[in-house]
Amino acid sequence: MSGIASFPSALRRQAPEPTYVRAYDAVLNELCAELFTSLPRSDQRRKGMDYVRGLLEAKGRKSIRNIAALSGGQATEQSLHHFVCSSTWDWAPVRRALAHYLVLDTPPHAWVVRPMVTPKAGEHSVGVDRRYSAALGQVLNAQQAVGVWAATEDFSAPVNWRLHLSKAWIDDSDRRNRASIPEDLDAETLGDCAVQAYLDMAHGWGLPVRPVVMDAREADAMSTIGKLRACGAPLLVRINPSQPLTPADPTMAARATEPMAAHQIMMSIKDMRRPVMWSDHGPGTGMRTSLVAAIRVRVPFRPTRITGPQRVARGGELVLLGEWDTGRSMPAELWLTDLTAVHPAALLRLSKLTRRVDRDFTQIADQVGIRDYAGRSFSGWHRHVTLASGAHTVAALSSVAEREMSYVS
Repeated sequence: MSGIASFPSALRRQAPEPTYVRAYDAVLNELCAELFTSLPRSDQRRKGMDYVRGLLEAKGRKSIRNIAALSGGQATEQSLHHFVCSSTWDWAPVRRALAHYLVLDTPPHAWVVRPMVTPKAGEHSVGVDRRYSAALGQVLNAQQAVGVWAATEDFSAPVNWRLHLSKAWIDDSDRRNRASIPEDLDAETLGDCAVQAYLDMAHGWGLPVRPVVMDAREADAMSTIGKLRACGAPLLVRINPSQPLTPADPTMAARATEPMAAHQIMMSIKDMRRPVMWSDHGPGTGMRTSLVAAIRVRVPFRPTRITGPQRVARGGELVLLGEWDTGRSMPAELWLTDLTAVHPAALLRLSKLTRRVDRDFTQIADQVGIRDYAGRSFSGWHRHVTLASGAHTVAALSSVAEREMSYVS
């Protein structure tokens, strides 16, 4: 982004002033006006804006009590609690409005699917379970959800969420009733949860088709790829080094008729590596260089009757992309994509959008309390993360506007 053209639209209609307050107020007012048009009553729209502002301005944990302390006392706290936990407003139209706002204002390069783990001390928060966290390397008591983020190299924001519900939760009628979990929800794997988070917004929201970028190392990668391809979504999926694949490149296919682990395929073509520069927009970082190689592959055929998404995954060629850190002998990351006509350098830069999302989750989403919901209600959790996604977007767009206003002041 550069120049006035990429300012949030609220700022483009005003004489720009190089102050964060001006940017923040303009974005907050315009975004909330767009987000809450589906809410039928003016008092609901006002509470929605109060909650978003509270997430941005309250100190410490973003509890309803701390949020209410900014604008009133106990009566405000009770009102906001009802608005989030017990009201009947539908969060889906609010998320759809957020996605369309971003598509017009900051068109995404990809939809990045990212998990969110929320450690919990007790057992009653909706969806909480004993889970293994690969990132932490331990088993912990936690909720797990999946977010879909609109992402560019300079910006990202979550636009949809899905809470993972294990079979233990779905089969426990008492817990299910206490959390008011809808009757039509069934147990699903984490991989299915991730795919469905994308499909929930891809069907009926009228959004542009963009590549779906996600890490599928903790899921069934082939099932994930098959389901995404079945709905026509272009994809770039990180896979495990041990994933079996069959080389389809003519120069190698004659030497490799049996499936090979993905990392073995990469090692066999490491002489084809080429340097690619990419921008890491984190603090104190700039341009970085990786070595990259790519080869066409197929999903191995197994002589069993395969139907559904996995059959789709096995149709046609894919590209296996490998990235090496400078000076390392083994590839650091392996990605599988159906974007077979895209140059490997562009694929690498697309994969780096996951880093953008990870950074923005830590520096913005967590700071506005995306994981701070303490209630037990399924609908309350969804309303909270929806409003927190709005607060994240205000903070992120305000920061972009502040930087760009400083360029032209």
